[in-house]
Amino acid sequence: MKLGINNSKLATCPMSPNCVSSDAANADHHIKPFHLVGSPAEVWQITQAFVAALPRTKIITAESNYLHAECSSALFGFVDDFELHLRPEERMMAVRSAARVGYTDFGVNRKRVEQLRSELLSKGVIE
Repeated sequence: MKLGINNSKLATCPMSPNCVSSDAANADHHIKPFHLVGSPAEVWQITQAFVAALPRTKIITAESNYLHAECSSALFGFVDDFELHLRPEERMMAVRSAARVGYTDFGVNRKRVEQLRSELLSKGVIE
């Protein structure tokens, strides 16, 4: 699976239901992006700190507008890829979370994104 930004978008989700992305056209995989209220730099800093504090999570790439983290499951250590793409000109942040292996993820990737959304909403930096 190719990760990162391609044509200003995050990678497409596979056909399996173990991926969510704000860039996905497919309703089963789509999740709402984060709409920024605060300054993009401030939102990005808060977001990176939150992702770094997630249990069993390792930040692999941290750039000025792109973050890639690996999140391991507690029980079997399966790795999910968690990506964020800051788009300051659109005042939004795209998000993608996907399992590397298997078919289903029991909603873990969607839950991870919604957990981040909840945290950023509570800080007042997204709407």
